[in-house]
Amino acid sequence: MLKYLKMTLVAALSLRARNMNKTLENRFYYLDNFVTVVASVRARYRPMLNDEEQAFVDGFGNLPQASAALLVRMVMRKGELFRLSKLRYDEIGCAGSAAAPLVAAGWVEPQPLLDIVQLFRVLTKAEIAAAFPQLRQVARKSEQLEFLLQTESAAAGARSLQQWWPGAGDSLLQLCQPVAALCDRLRLMFFGNLYQDWSEFVLSELGIFKYEQVDLSPAAQGFSRRQDIDDYLQMFACRERFLGGEDAQAVVADIPAVAYANPWLEERRGKLLFQIAQHYERIGELTQALRLYAGSDQPGARLRAIRVLERCGQPQAAFALAQQAAQQVESEAEQQQLLRVMPRLRRALGHPKLAPSTATTIVQYEIVLPRPDPGISVESALGQHLACTDAPALYVENALINSLFGLLFWDAVFAPVPAAFFHPFQSGPADLHSPDFRARRASQFEAGFALLHNGGYRQTILHNFRIKENTQSPFVFWGAIDAPLLALALDCLPPRHLEICFERILQDIKSNRSGLPDLIQFWPAEQRYQMIEVKGPGDRLQDNQIRWLDYFARHEIPVAVYYVQWAGEGT
Repeated sequence: MLKYLKMTLVAALSLRARNMNKTLENRFYYLDNFVTVVASVRARYRPMLNDEEQAFVDGFGNLPQASAALLVRMVMRKGELFRLSKLRYDEIGCAGSAAAPLVAAGWVEPQPLLDIVQLFRVLTKAEIAAAFPQLRQVARKSEQLEFLLQTESAAAGARSLQQWWPGAGDSLLQLCQPVAALCDRLRLMFFGNLYQDWSEFVLSELGIFKYEQVDLSPAAQGFSRRQDIDDYLQMFACRERFLGGEDAQAVVADIPAVAYANPWLEERRGKLLFQIAQHYERIGELTQALRLYAGSDQPGARLRAIRVLERCGQPQAAFALAQQAAQQVESEAEQQQLLRVMPRLRRALGHPKLAPSTATTIVQYEIVLPRPDPGISVESALGQHLACTDAPALYVENALINSLFGLLFWDAVFAPVPAAFFHPFQSGPADLHSPDFRARRASQFEAGFALLHNGGYRQTILHNFRIKENTQSPFVFWGAIDAPLLALALDCLPPRHLEICFERILQDIKSNRSGLPDLIQFWPAEQRYQMIEVKGPGDRLQDNQIRWLDYFARHEIPVAVYYVQWAGEGT
C-alpha cells in the first residue's frame, strides 16, 4: 500500500510545477479559501451558530484585507502565540498595523502574559541565555527549563515578554482561544471532520489532489443540529486524550454511555470504545475490556468478548456466546475465527468433536530461487522468474481488482445521495462503510453489473480511466495502473470473474478491499490469467488473504500460492 501511495504522490507532484505559478499569482489565496469556508458555513449552518459565532462570521467580512489575512495566517499556523517580528508577509505589510483591528475586535491579545513554559516555546536557546545569564552553561533547552522550574521565583506567576526579558526588542500577539476554537468549529462544519484542514484548498489548486465534483444540494451538510457538532467535538477531544496516554477510565467517564441517535456520530463513539476495550485487554484489565466489548456492536467485538471470557476462565459463557455468533455470523472474518475457537471450547467443556468441514483446495507450489540483490522483494523475484515474453507477471496486489471496480462503478460511488457528500474535497462518500451503502445506490450498481453482462463494461472502464485521471477515489490506485495493464486485464479476465470479485468487495468494503494476491500473470494469446500469492521464507498467509483464496477456489477463479525459498538456505 505504501508503494502505491508513493507512486501516486510522484504522479501528483508532476502537476505541481504547472500550477504553482498560477496559485502564487494570487497572494491572498489563503484568505480567499478561508472566506469560502466562512461563506459556506454561513449559508448552510447559520441557525446552528450562537450569537458570538454569528458576530464573528459577519464581522470577519468587514475587516481590512491585511487584518483579515493576518488573522487567517495565525489561524493556519501552529500554536496561539506569535512573535510580531516573525509575522512577516509581503502582501500584509506591517503586522502591527494589521493586528490593530483584530485587537479592537477582541480576537487577538497584545502583550499576553506567559508562564515559564510558554516563554520557552517562543524564545530560542540563545535568547533564553540572554534573558537568563545563569543558564549560559546549560547545554540543552530542556535542561534550561528544568533548572528554572526548580527556581521558585522564576517559575511563579505569568509575565509579559518584556517583563521576563527587558531586552527582548520584540512583542507578542496571542490568538484568543475562543477564536481558535471557533475556527476549528468552522473547519469541522465545512469538512465534516477534523482530519482535513486548510491545506486541502492549496493541494487541490496545485493539482496534487483532484476531487470528483459532486453536485451538492443546498441541504448537503454533515450536521443537522448544533448538538451534533458539540458531540463530535467532545468525541474528538476524548480520542485525543486517549491517544495522548491519559488514563482510559477517565476518558471513558466522559464518553456518553447512551448511543447517539446520529448514526455517523455513533460510529465514532463505538470505534473509540472498542479501541479502549482493546487497550484494557492488552494490559490485562479483562473485566473492563469485557464490559466494553459486551456493549459494543463494532465488527469483531463479539469475538473479542469470547476470547476474554476464555482468558477469564469462563469457557461455558464463551461457548454460549460462540454458539450464538455461529447462528448469525456478522462477517466472513468472524466465521473464520469461530472455526478456530469452537474446537478449543468444545475440548475445554468435554464436548465431542465435530466432523471436520470439507476444506477448499488451493493450488500451492514450493519453489527455490537464487537470492535476489538487496532491495528486490520476494514478489519481484518470483515475478521475474515466472514472466516470459508471451506471459507477463505483474505486481498488482490490491490495486488491479479495486481499480477495475472503482472505474466501472464510478457513478455509483460518487452518486449524490443524501448525507454522502458535504464539501468539494471528499475522496469518497461519507457512508462508504455503512451497511446500506449498496442499497442506497441500487440502481447505479445494477447498471454497472448490467454492463458486465452486455459487454459495455470495457468501454466504461477505459472511458473513466481517461476522463477521471488522478481524481481521488477510495478504490482506484492511479499510481499503480496504466493503459497497458488495463488492456491486459480486460482481455484476459472474463466479465463473470470480475462480477464475482466485485460482489465480494460489496459484501464488506472495509475488509475486502485488501488481502488480494500479490501478482497476476497474463497469457494474452489465450485470454487467460492466474492470480499468485507470494510467501517468502518464514512468511505465512494472513487471515484476509486466506478468505480471498478460499473465495476464489470456491468460484473457480485461477489462483495459486507460491512458497519461495532461497537457494542454499534450506527449508
